Amino acid sequence: MILRPYERTIFKRYMLPQRGEGFIFVAAAFSFVAVTLGVAALVIVMSVMNGVRADLFDKIVGLNGHAVVQGFGGRLDDWRDVLKQAKATPGVVSATPLIEQPLLATFGGRVEGILVRGMTVPDIRSNQTLGGKVLQGNLDTLTANAGNVAIGSELARNIGATVGSNLTIINPQGRPTPFGTVPREISYRVTAVFEIGVYDFDKMYVVMPMEDAQLLLLSGDQIGMIEVKVTDPDDVDAILTPLKEKVAAQAVVSDWRQMNSSLFEALSIERVAMFVILSLIVLVAAFNIVSSLIMLVRAKTRDMAILRTMGAPRDAVLRIFMAIGLSIGVAGTLMGMALGFGLLYFRQGVLRGVEFLTGQPLWDPSIRFLTELPSKPDPFEIAGIALMAVVFSFLATLYPAFKAANTDPVQVLRYE
Repeated sequence: MILRPYERTIFKRYMLPQRGEGFIFVAAAFSFVAVTLGVAALVIVMSVMNGVRADLFDKIVGLNGHAVVQGFGGRLDDWRDVLKQAKATPGVVSATPLIEQPLLATFGGRVEGILVRGMTVPDIRSNQTLGGKVLQGNLDTLTANAGNVAIGSELARNIGATVGSNLTIINPQGRPTPFGTVPREISYRVTAVFEIGVYDFDKMYVVMPMEDAQLLLLSGDQIGMIEVKVTDPDDVDAILTPLKEKVAAQAVVSDWRQMNSSLFEALSIERVAMFVILSLIVLVAAFNIVSSLIMLVRAKTRDMAILRTMGAPRDAVLRIFMAIGLSIGVAGTLMGMALGFGLLYFRQGVLRGVEFLTGQPLWDPSIRFLTELPSKPDPFEIAGIALMAVVFSFLATLYPAFKAANTDPVQVLRYE
Protein backbone atom coordinates (compact mmCIF):
# COMPACT_ATOMS: atom_id res chain seq x y z
CA MET A 1 0.00 0.00 0.00
CA ILE A 2 1.58 3.27 -1.20
CA LEU A 3 1.25 6.23 1.18
CA ARG A 4 1.87 9.89 0.44
CA PRO A 5 4.61 11.63 2.48
CA TYR A 6 2.21 13.27 4.93
CA GLU A 7 0.26 10.00 5.23
CA ARG A 8 3.47 8.19 6.15
CA THR A 9 4.19 10.81 8.80
CA ILE A 10 0.76 10.34 10.38
CA PHE A 11 1.08 6.57 10.06
CA LYS A 12 4.37 6.56 11.97
CA ARG A 13 2.94 8.84 14.64
CA TYR A 14 -0.09 6.61 15.19
CA MET A 15 1.99 3.43 15.30
CA LEU A 16 3.86 4.73 18.36
CA PRO A 17 1.96 5.17 21.64
CA GLN A 18 1.21 8.73 22.70
CA ARG A 19 0.43 9.99 26.18
CA GLY A 20 -2.79 8.45 27.43
CA GLU A 21 -2.85 5.83 24.66
CA GLY A 22 -1.11 2.99 26.48
CA PHE A 23 -4.22 0.82 26.50
CA ILE A 24 -4.55 1.14 22.71
CA PHE A 25 -0.90 0.13 22.30
CA VAL A 26 -1.40 -2.88 24.57
CA ALA A 27 -4.42 -3.98 22.49
CA ALA A 28 -2.39 -3.63 19.29
CA ALA A 29 0.46 -5.59 20.88
CA PHE A 30 -1.94 -8.40 21.81
CA SER A 31 -3.14 -8.44 18.19
CA PHE A 32 0.46 -8.75 16.98
CA VAL A 33 1.19 -11.58 19.44
CA ALA A 34 -2.03 -13.40 18.50
CA VAL A 35 -1.20 -13.28 14.78
CA THR A 36 2.35 -14.45 15.54
CA LEU A 37 1.21 -17.40 17.63
CA GLY A 38 -1.54 -18.36 15.18
CA VAL A 39 0.78 -18.39 12.18
CA ALA A 40 3.52 -20.19 14.13
CA ALA A 41 1.07 -22.85 15.33
CA LEU A 42 -0.22 -23.42 11.80
CA VAL A 43 3.29 -23.65 10.34
CA ILE A 44 4.44 -26.10 13.03
CA VAL A 45 1.38 -28.34 13.06
CA MET A 46 0.96 -28.54 9.28
CA SER A 47 4.68 -29.20 8.77
CA VAL A 48 4.68 -31.95 11.40
CA MET A 49 1.52 -33.51 9.94
CA ASN A 50 3.11 -33.47 6.48
CA GLY A 51 6.29 -34.94 7.95
CA VAL A 52 4.44 -37.75 9.70
CA ARG A 53 2.59 -38.71 6.53
CA ALA A 54 5.70 -38.49 4.33
CA ASP A 55 7.88 -40.36 6.84
CA LEU A 56 5.34 -43.12 7.30
CA PHE A 57 4.83 -43.39 3.56
CA ASP A 58 8.56 -43.53 2.81
CA LYS A 59 9.32 -46.13 5.47
CA ILE A 60 6.25 -48.32 5.09
CA VAL A 61 6.30 -48.23 1.31
CA GLY A 62 10.09 -48.37 1.24
CA LEU A 63 9.97 -51.70 3.04
CA ASN A 64 6.69 -53.12 1.69
CA GLY A 65 6.55 -51.57 -1.77
CA HIS A 66 3.71 -49.73 -3.48
CA ALA A 67 1.83 -53.00 -3.96
CA VAL A 68 2.15 -56.72 -3.28
CA VAL A 69 1.18 -59.72 -5.37
CA GLN A 70 0.12 -62.32 -2.81
CA GLY A 71 -0.68 -65.91 -3.62
CA PHE A 72 -3.90 -67.51 -2.44
CA GLY A 73 -3.41 -69.19 0.93
CA GLY A 74 -0.21 -67.22 1.48
CA ARG A 75 1.72 -69.36 -1.02
CA LEU A 76 2.87 -68.45 -4.54
CA ASP A 77 4.03 -71.55 -6.45
CA ASP A 78 4.96 -70.34 -9.94
CA TRP A 79 6.45 -67.18 -8.53
CA ARG A 80 9.22 -66.84 -11.09
CA ASP A 81 6.70 -66.52 -13.92
CA VAL A 82 4.69 -63.99 -11.92
CA LEU A 83 7.91 -62.11 -11.15
CA LYS A 84 8.72 -61.86 -14.87
CA GLN A 85 5.20 -60.64 -15.64
CA ALA A 86 5.44 -58.02 -12.90
CA LYS A 87 8.80 -56.72 -14.12
CA ALA A 88 7.49 -56.60 -17.70
CA THR A 89 4.48 -54.45 -16.72
CA PRO A 90 4.87 -50.83 -17.95
CA GLY A 91 5.35 -48.44 -15.04
CA VAL A 92 6.84 -51.04 -12.69
CA VAL A 93 10.25 -50.02 -11.36
CA SER A 94 11.11 -53.18 -9.44
CA ALA A 95 9.60 -56.46 -8.27
CA THR A 96 10.99 -58.36 -5.27
CA PRO A 97 10.06 -61.90 -4.08
CA LEU A 98 9.38 -62.08 -0.34
CA ILE A 99 8.48 -64.46 2.45
CA GLU A 100 6.80 -63.05 5.55
CA GLN A 101 5.67 -65.26 8.41
CA PRO A 102 4.83 -64.47 12.07
CA LEU A 103 6.80 -66.76 14.40
CA LEU A 104 8.37 -66.76 17.85
CA ALA A 105 11.94 -65.92 18.86
CA THR A 106 13.68 -66.70 22.14
CA PHE A 107 16.95 -65.48 23.64
CA GLY A 108 18.16 -65.59 27.22
CA GLY A 109 14.84 -66.93 28.47
CA ARG A 110 12.81 -64.14 26.81
CA VAL A 111 10.24 -64.90 24.14
CA GLU A 112 8.93 -62.36 21.62
CA GLY A 113 6.59 -62.51 18.65
CA ILE A 114 8.46 -61.73 15.45
CA LEU A 115 7.84 -61.38 11.73
CA VAL A 116 10.37 -63.34 9.69
CA ARG A 117 11.12 -61.61 6.40
CA GLY A 118 12.92 -63.67 3.79
CA MET A 119 14.52 -61.78 0.89
CA THR A 120 17.03 -62.63 -1.79
CA VAL A 121 20.57 -61.62 -0.89
CA PRO A 122 20.85 -58.98 -3.68
CA ASP A 123 17.53 -57.43 -2.55
CA ILE A 124 18.69 -57.26 1.07
CA ARG A 125 21.87 -55.42 0.13
CA SER A 126 20.17 -53.04 -2.32
CA ASN A 127 17.22 -52.14 -0.06
CA GLN A 128 17.73 -48.49 0.87
CA THR A 129 15.31 -48.61 3.81
CA LEU A 130 17.40 -51.33 5.46
CA GLY A 131 20.84 -50.39 4.20
CA GLY A 132 20.81 -46.84 5.51
CA LYS A 133 19.50 -47.77 8.95
CA VAL A 134 22.01 -50.35 10.24
CA LEU A 135 23.06 -49.49 13.81
CA GLN A 136 25.38 -52.44 14.41
CA GLY A 137 26.97 -55.09 12.22
CA ASN A 138 26.75 -55.40 8.47
CA LEU A 139 24.07 -56.65 6.08
CA ASP A 140 26.76 -58.15 3.84
CA THR A 141 27.04 -61.03 6.33
CA LEU A 142 23.56 -62.23 5.32
CA THR A 143 24.33 -64.97 2.82
CA ALA A 144 22.36 -68.09 1.92
CA ASN A 145 22.63 -71.01 4.36
CA ALA A 146 25.06 -69.13 6.62
CA GLY A 147 22.63 -69.01 9.55
CA ASN A 148 22.88 -65.21 9.95
CA VAL A 149 19.99 -62.77 10.50
CA ALA A 150 19.41 -59.04 11.00
CA ILE A 151 16.92 -57.87 13.64
CA GLY A 152 15.15 -54.61 14.53
CA SER A 153 16.51 -52.37 17.26
CA GLU A 154 13.40 -52.58 19.47
CA LEU A 155 13.39 -56.38 19.22
CA ALA A 156 17.08 -56.45 20.15
CA ARG A 157 16.34 -54.20 23.13
CA ASN A 158 13.36 -56.26 24.29
CA ILE A 159 15.16 -59.60 24.32
CA GLY A 160 18.62 -58.25 25.16
CA ALA A 161 20.31 -59.48 21.97
CA THR A 162 23.29 -57.81 20.29
CA VAL A 163 25.51 -58.54 17.31
CA GLY A 164 27.00 -61.99 17.89
CA SER A 165 24.05 -63.33 19.94
CA ASN A 166 22.48 -66.64 18.98
CA LEU A 167 18.73 -66.17 18.48
CA THR A 168 16.43 -69.21 18.40
CA ILE A 169 13.42 -68.98 16.07
CA ILE A 170 10.50 -71.30 16.71
CA ASN A 171 8.16 -72.48 13.96
CA PRO A 172 5.09 -74.12 15.57
CA GLN A 173 4.32 -75.93 12.31
CA GLY A 174 7.13 -78.43 12.60
CA ARG A 175 7.49 -81.99 11.40
CA PRO A 176 4.86 -84.60 12.39
CA THR A 177 6.08 -87.46 14.59
CA PRO A 178 4.39 -90.48 16.18
CA PHE A 179 4.03 -88.33 19.29
CA GLY A 180 2.49 -85.35 17.48
CA THR A 181 3.84 -82.28 15.73
CA VAL A 182 7.16 -81.13 17.13
CA PRO A 183 7.83 -77.36 16.73
CA ARG A 184 10.83 -76.57 14.59
CA GLU A 185 13.60 -74.65 16.39
CA ILE A 186 16.62 -73.26 14.55
CA SER A 187 19.35 -71.09 16.05
CA TYR A 188 20.60 -68.07 14.06
CA ARG A 189 23.46 -65.69 14.71
CA VAL A 190 22.58 -61.99 14.86
CA THR A 191 25.01 -60.17 12.58
CA ALA A 192 23.21 -56.83 12.14
CA VAL A 193 20.80 -54.59 14.06
CA PHE A 194 18.78 -52.01 12.11
CA GLU A 195 16.39 -49.21 13.01
CA ILE A 196 13.90 -48.36 10.28
CA GLY A 197 12.21 -45.71 12.41
CA VAL A 198 8.76 -47.32 12.49
CA TYR A 199 8.27 -48.82 15.96
CA ASP A 200 6.18 -51.82 14.86
CA PHE A 201 8.76 -52.80 12.25
CA ASP A 202 11.74 -52.37 14.58
CA LYS A 203 9.93 -54.41 17.25
CA MET A 204 9.14 -57.46 15.10
CA TYR A 205 11.25 -57.74 11.94
CA VAL A 206 13.86 -60.45 11.53
CA VAL A 207 15.45 -60.33 8.07
CA MET A 208 17.16 -63.40 6.61
CA PRO A 209 18.07 -64.77 3.16
CA MET A 210 15.16 -66.39 1.34
CA GLU A 211 16.78 -69.83 1.27
CA ASP A 212 17.05 -69.80 5.07
CA ALA A 213 13.42 -68.69 5.40
CA GLN A 214 12.23 -71.47 3.08
CA LEU A 215 14.18 -74.03 5.12
CA LEU A 216 12.78 -72.66 8.40
CA LEU A 217 9.20 -72.75 7.12
CA LEU A 218 9.60 -76.02 5.18
CA SER A 219 8.00 -74.31 2.18
CA GLY A 220 10.22 -75.74 -0.53
CA ASP A 221 10.54 -73.37 -3.47
CA GLN A 222 7.40 -71.41 -2.61
CA ILE A 223 7.28 -67.77 -1.55
CA GLY A 224 4.55 -65.69 0.04
CA MET A 225 4.38 -62.56 -2.10
CA ILE A 226 6.07 -60.28 -4.60
CA GLU A 227 6.67 -56.67 -3.63
CA VAL A 228 6.18 -54.20 -6.49
CA LYS A 229 7.31 -50.58 -6.81
CA VAL A 230 5.96 -48.29 -9.53
CA THR A 231 6.91 -44.95 -11.06
CA ASP A 232 3.91 -43.06 -9.64
CA PRO A 233 2.52 -44.29 -6.29
CA ASP A 234 -0.65 -42.19 -6.72
CA ASP A 235 -1.40 -43.99 -10.01
CA VAL A 236 -0.55 -47.47 -8.77
CA ASP A 237 -4.01 -48.91 -9.43
CA ALA A 238 -4.01 -47.96 -13.12
CA ILE A 239 -0.41 -49.14 -13.60
CA LEU A 240 -1.05 -52.59 -12.11
CA THR A 241 -4.43 -53.23 -13.74
CA PRO A 242 -2.86 -55.34 -16.56
CA LEU A 243 -0.93 -57.40 -13.98
CA LYS A 244 -4.09 -58.01 -11.95
CA GLU A 245 -5.79 -59.50 -15.00
CA LYS A 246 -2.82 -61.78 -15.74
CA VAL A 247 -2.44 -63.23 -12.23
CA ALA A 248 -6.13 -63.25 -11.25
CA ALA A 249 -6.23 -67.06 -11.18
CA GLN A 250 -3.36 -67.52 -8.73
CA ALA A 251 -2.83 -64.30 -6.77
CA VAL A 252 -4.37 -61.04 -5.62
CA VAL A 253 -2.76 -57.60 -6.05
CA SER A 254 -3.11 -55.11 -3.17
CA ASP A 255 -1.70 -51.57 -3.33
CA TRP A 256 -0.48 -49.34 -0.51
CA ARG A 257 -3.82 -47.56 -0.21
CA GLN A 258 -5.65 -50.82 0.53
CA MET A 259 -3.00 -52.08 2.93
CA ASN A 260 -2.76 -48.85 4.95
CA SER A 261 -6.06 -47.15 4.11
CA SER A 262 -7.24 -46.54 7.68
CA LEU A 263 -3.91 -45.03 8.75
CA PHE A 264 -3.52 -42.56 5.88
CA GLU A 265 -7.22 -41.62 5.89
CA ALA A 266 -7.00 -40.86 9.60
CA LEU A 267 -3.94 -38.69 9.01
CA SER A 268 -5.71 -36.77 6.22
CA ILE A 269 -8.79 -36.13 8.34
CA GLU A 270 -6.68 -35.06 11.32
CA ARG A 271 -4.65 -32.74 9.10
CA VAL A 272 -7.75 -30.91 7.81
CA ALA A 273 -9.27 -30.72 11.30
CA MET A 274 -6.10 -29.24 12.81
CA PHE A 275 -5.86 -26.65 10.02
CA VAL A 276 -9.45 -25.49 10.60
CA ILE A 277 -9.08 -25.36 14.39
CA LEU A 278 -5.76 -23.50 14.35
CA SER A 279 -7.05 -21.06 11.72
CA LEU A 280 -9.45 -19.84 14.40
CA ILE A 281 -6.44 -18.44 16.28
CA VAL A 282 -5.63 -16.20 13.31
CA LEU A 283 -9.31 -15.24 13.06
CA VAL A 284 -9.34 -14.24 16.74
CA ALA A 285 -6.20 -12.19 16.11
CA ALA A 286 -8.04 -10.40 13.28
CA PHE A 287 -10.85 -9.49 15.71
CA ASN A 288 -8.20 -8.12 18.06
CA ILE A 289 -6.95 -5.92 15.22
CA VAL A 290 -10.51 -4.67 14.69
CA SER A 291 -10.91 -3.77 18.36
CA SER A 292 -7.55 -1.99 18.60
CA LEU A 293 -8.22 0.03 15.44
CA ILE A 294 -11.70 1.00 16.63
CA MET A 295 -10.18 2.34 19.86
CA LEU A 296 -7.53 4.17 17.84
CA VAL A 297 -10.20 5.72 15.59
CA ARG A 298 -12.18 6.93 18.60
CA ALA A 299 -9.04 8.41 20.13
CA LYS A 300 -8.05 10.16 16.88
CA THR A 301 -11.48 11.39 15.78
CA ARG A 302 -10.58 15.05 16.42
CA ASP A 303 -7.28 14.65 14.53
CA MET A 304 -9.11 13.16 11.56
CA ALA A 305 -11.62 16.04 11.56
CA ILE A 306 -8.85 18.61 11.55
CA LEU A 307 -7.04 16.72 8.82
CA ARG A 308 -10.19 16.70 6.71
CA THR A 309 -10.70 20.47 7.16
CA MET A 310 -7.15 20.99 5.91
CA GLY A 311 -8.08 19.32 2.65
CA ALA A 312 -7.13 15.66 3.19
CA PRO A 313 -9.43 13.39 1.13
CA ARG A 314 -11.36 10.46 2.57
CA ASP A 315 -9.12 7.91 0.86
CA ALA A 316 -6.07 9.34 2.68
CA VAL A 317 -7.66 8.62 6.07
CA LEU A 318 -8.74 5.22 4.76
CA ARG A 319 -5.21 4.33 3.68
CA ILE A 320 -3.67 5.43 6.98
CA PHE A 321 -5.80 3.15 9.12
CA MET A 322 -5.65 0.27 6.66
CA ALA A 323 -1.85 0.57 6.66
CA ILE A 324 -1.81 0.42 10.47
CA GLY A 325 -3.89 -2.77 10.57
CA LEU A 326 -2.00 -4.40 7.72
CA SER A 327 1.33 -3.56 9.38
CA ILE A 328 0.27 -5.42 12.51
CA GLY A 329 -0.90 -8.39 10.41
CA VAL A 330 2.15 -8.56 8.13
CA ALA A 331 4.61 -8.11 11.00
CA GLY A 332 2.83 -10.79 13.02
CA THR A 333 2.82 -13.13 10.02
CA LEU A 334 6.56 -12.71 9.41
CA MET A 335 7.35 -13.13 13.09
CA GLY A 336 5.08 -16.19 13.29
CA MET A 337 6.80 -17.82 10.32
CA ALA A 338 10.23 -17.12 11.84
CA LEU A 339 9.10 -18.54 15.19
CA GLY A 340 7.51 -21.57 13.52
CA PHE A 341 10.60 -22.42 11.45
CA GLY A 342 12.84 -21.88 14.47
CA LEU A 343 10.83 -24.31 16.62
CA LEU A 344 10.72 -26.82 13.77
CA TYR A 345 14.50 -26.68 13.40
CA PHE A 346 15.01 -27.35 17.12
CA ARG A 347 11.91 -29.55 17.48
CA GLN A 348 13.69 -32.55 19.04
CA GLY A 349 15.36 -30.38 21.67
CA VAL A 350 12.10 -28.56 22.39
CA LEU A 351 10.28 -31.89 22.67
CA ARG A 352 12.85 -33.29 25.09
CA GLY A 353 12.74 -30.06 27.11
CA VAL A 354 8.95 -30.20 27.46
CA GLU A 355 9.16 -33.89 28.39
CA PHE A 356 11.75 -33.04 31.05
CA LEU A 357 9.60 -30.27 32.52
CA THR A 358 6.36 -32.25 32.51
CA GLY A 359 7.85 -35.64 33.31
CA GLN A 360 5.62 -37.20 30.65
CA PRO A 361 6.66 -38.80 27.33
CA LEU A 362 5.06 -36.72 24.57
CA TRP A 363 6.30 -38.82 21.66
CA ASP A 364 5.94 -42.50 22.56
CA PRO A 365 7.12 -44.56 19.54
CA SER A 366 4.82 -47.43 20.50
CA ILE A 367 1.84 -45.10 19.98
CA ARG A 368 3.14 -42.71 17.30
CA PHE A 369 4.71 -45.45 15.11
CA LEU A 370 7.75 -43.23 14.40
CA THR A 371 10.78 -42.99 16.67
CA GLU A 372 11.40 -39.26 16.00
CA LEU A 373 9.18 -36.22 15.46
CA PRO A 374 9.32 -35.56 11.70
CA SER A 375 8.80 -32.30 9.82
CA LYS A 376 8.24 -31.46 6.15
CA PRO A 377 7.26 -27.84 5.42
CA ASP A 378 5.30 -27.41 2.19
CA PRO A 379 6.21 -24.09 0.48
CA PHE A 380 2.77 -23.75 -1.11
CA GLU A 381 1.06 -24.51 2.19
CA ILE A 382 3.25 -22.02 4.05
CA ALA A 383 2.45 -19.39 1.42
CA GLY A 384 -1.25 -20.17 1.85
CA ILE A 385 -1.01 -19.72 5.63
CA ALA A 386 0.78 -16.38 5.23
CA LEU A 387 -1.76 -15.22 2.63
CA MET A 388 -4.66 -16.24 4.88
CA ALA A 389 -3.23 -14.28 7.83
CA VAL A 390 -2.66 -11.17 5.70
CA VAL A 391 -6.14 -11.39 4.16
CA PHE A 392 -7.75 -11.74 7.60
CA SER A 393 -5.74 -8.71 8.77
CA PHE A 394 -6.79 -6.71 5.70
CA LEU A 395 -10.47 -7.54 6.21
CA ALA A 396 -10.15 -6.57 9.86
CA THR A 397 -9.04 -3.05 8.86
CA LEU A 398 -12.00 -2.30 6.59
CA TYR A 399 -14.66 -1.34 9.13
CA PRO A 400 -12.44 0.87 11.36
CA ALA A 401 -10.83 2.49 8.30
CA PHE A 402 -14.17 3.32 6.66
CA LYS A 403 -15.44 4.57 10.02
CA ALA A 404 -12.48 6.95 10.27
CA ALA A 405 -12.79 8.02 6.62
CA ASN A 406 -16.47 8.91 7.09
CA THR A 407 -15.75 11.20 10.04
CA ASP A 408 -17.81 14.40 9.68
CA PRO A 409 -15.57 17.39 10.57
CA VAL A 410 -18.59 19.62 11.19
CA GLN A 411 -20.05 17.28 13.83
CA VAL A 412 -16.70 16.71 15.54
CA LEU A 413 -15.54 20.36 15.63
CA ARG A 414 -18.94 22.00 16.24
CA TYR A 415 -18.11 22.99 19.81
CA GLU A 416 -14.39 23.61 19.34
